[in-house]
Parts: sequence; C-alpha cells; structure tokens
Amino acid sequence: MSHLAELVANAAAAINQASDVAALDNVRVEYLGKKGHLTLQMTTLRDLPPEERPAAGAVINAAKEQVQQALNARKAELESAALNARLAAETIDISLPGRRIENGGLHPVTRTIDRIESFFGELGFTVATGPEIEDDYHNFDALNIPGHHPARADHDTFWFDATRLLRTQTSGVQIRTMKAQQPPIRIIAPGRVYRNDYDQTHTPMFHQMEGLIV
Repeated sequence: MSHLAELVANAAAAINQASDVAALDNVRVEYLGKKGHLTLQMTTLRDLPPEERPAAGAVINAAKEQVQQALNARKAELESAALNARLAAETIDISLPGRRIENGGLHPVTRTIDRIESFFGELGFTVATGPEIEDDYHNFDALNIPGHHPARADHDTFWFDATRLLRTQTSGVQIRTMKAQQPPIRIIAPGRVYRNDYDQTHTPMFHQMEGLIV
C-alpha cells in the first residue's frame, strides 16, 4: 500500500500545480479516469487472498475519495479566481466622467407659439382654445361663410359627416369666446388647423394664430 500513498501524494502535487480547470480535469482523468492510476489499483485485488480483498478495496476507495475531494477543492479555488479576475477586468471606474446626455429641445413651432403668447400676455391678452373637431356652425355659418363657398367643398375641408369637420381656422374659438364671455374681451387663439391641401408650400395640418379685442 506504500505505492498507493505515493500515488495519492503525486495526485495532490499535480492538483496543486493545475493552473486552470482544464489542467485540473487532465489530472482527474490521469488518476481517477477509466484507466487512471488509482482506478487500475482495483485490478490488483485479484492477486490478493479473498479474505484480504475487502480491506484492500476499502483502502483504495479511501485514496480515490481523498483525491476526489482535493480535486473538488482545487476546482472551487480555480473557478473563484477566474470569476474574480473577470469581475476585476469588467469593473467600471466610477471616477470616469459619465456619458453626456443630449437633452431634447422644443420644436421651432412650439417655441414660436410660446414667444407670441408671452408677448401678447404682457399686453393683457389671454390664450383661448377650442375643439379641433368643429361643427359646421362655428367653422362656417357664424363667420358668414355662405353654403356655396369653395372652402366648404370636400377638396378643401376634411369632413366627418354633414355637420362635423376638422376645423379649417381658429376663428371658431372667437365665436365660442364671444358666446361665453361679456366684453371686454382680449384673447389670442393659437392652434392646429386642417385643410385638404398638400404641395410644396402647404401641408394638411398647420398652425394658426388669431387675435380678438372686443
């Protein structure tokens, strides 16, 4: 059994010298594999008297278990070292300047409307708003636009039905304001309006600003 102790010592030395998991696995195969040094020791049992075989087999199995435990411990060490190395390589230097975040800005149309509202606000005007889906009365009739006017045609206006449409101007806001308030009235009416027109200088939706003093 002195030879067995030597094999265990050699295996322990090889395990400690393994620098990575792959090298460690080679040691495992060399000593505990199907044709490993310790595995082959089991074949020597047949040369012993039957009454000695159980004790000898137990010694060999104990040696194999000792080597297996050493392999497991070394594997845990190597995996931990590899993980720490990877974490160190991936560590973020918190002292580095952060990425600059480009903040968005207001659309030029929005900025223009804000400036106009601010200007007229200093003159005592208030901002009035109204529905973008308007009725025929507030968009046309109340503005003295006759029924035969071209602006009422489908090719100029987006109609939902016979009485509802996308407003073609913000003038309807003036009508609604005068119906709801008594003079004096000082308002501006900014907002989106819609016309069935699209070419180099027109779009189906654009912004309009109207003012009213009564």
